[in-house]
Amino acid sequence: MTATTVERTDGRAAVAVFLLNGLTMSTYIVRLPALKHDLGLGDATVGAIGVVFALSALAAMQGVGGLVRRFGTAAVLRVSLAGLPVLLAATGLSGNVITLAVAVAALGAVHGTTDTAMNAHAVAVERRTGPLLNRCHAAWSISTVTASLASAGAARLDLGTGVFVVSVSGALLVAGLALGRGLRAPGAAPRLPDSREPARWTRPLVLLGVTGTVLMVCEGAALGWGVLLVRDAKGATLGVATLAVTAYTAAQTAARLLGDRLTTRVQAPTIFRAGLALAALGFGASALAPGPWFAVAAFTVMGLGMAFPLPLAFSAVGTLAGDEVAPAMARFTTFTYGGILLGPALVGGVAEFTGLPAVVATLAAVLVSVNLAYRLPS
Repeated sequence: MTATTVERTDGRAAVAVFLLNGLTMSTYIVRLPALKHDLGLGDATVGAIGVVFALSALAAMQGVGGLVRRFGTAAVLRVSLAGLPVLLAATGLSGNVITLAVAVAALGAVHGTTDTAMNAHAVAVERRTGPLLNRCHAAWSISTVTASLASAGAARLDLGTGVFVVSVSGALLVAGLALGRGLRAPGAAPRLPDSREPARWTRPLVLLGVTGTVLMVCEGAALGWGVLLVRDAKGATLGVATLAVTAYTAAQTAARLLGDRLTTRVQAPTIFRAGLALAALGFGASALAPGPWFAVAAFTVMGLGMAFPLPLAFSAVGTLAGDEVAPAMARFTTFTYGGILLGPALVGGVAEFTGLPAVVATLAAVLVSVNLAYRLPS
């Protein structure tokens, strides 16, 4: 194979890792209500299971740097891509809350390892092949839609939770083993002149991490509270309200599929700032929307804007980290997971006193502030 062919193959493999990891986690998430019903779990118990998953993932992320330094991202991903489907099957076959908690803790740890390693791997591949992270994150978005459709199909066919999860796990295991054999070590990139020691919490990395937290809080608000905003505050039917979040996801995915090409023509910091501006416009417009269809249009704009900043932020970790991306990536993903964990509770808690439109308008102002105060490393 020519060098160009090898680079394209490596890029496709990196995208496929995101897709398989996304399919695994999305399958677990969409079937969690069925698990709750089958095991007779209460809301508090399900919430506690979620905390177990998140804490396990966060703890595992802190050790990924050492694993990658010793074995390389490709080797770590080969193991984790084989482990994830097995642990997914274990959640579907859990007979009580204890076995479910153990399976979820293990799944969270392997997912945390995979999440950090796959982003570090993609950044390393990107350095040789050109822009890649947008397509990788688009693959994650596609996986959530695919898992939702598969779950809906399983429900229509009246497949049990265990049968469905084990069937999906088997397919993911075969795909993961096949992909793992094709993963190549991306090789060490030359250290950039201005790069910092990745093992430390440097000021540039912390600022980038805080930005990542803000982005994830906004993402969680759009996906987790969007339906309620459009239905309750704008007077929409449930179908129209759901369409707003669908429009957000579709716009975000489409933009990310084109994002890497755009990055080859326009500097990343410029795209980053334009994305934040567009996202702020979407959040502000959705808060002030006079009716449901205006809100749906605002969510479309919001999705277009939110498509670019997060993948570009992950890519910027490589700029800051030099030739050892994984330790810095672990620290950055700690911030983003913080946004995932804190976002829904923060939005809901504030909305209890101010209403959702006020919270969404505040997020628009926060995005404007970040845009004015922060410049993405390039």
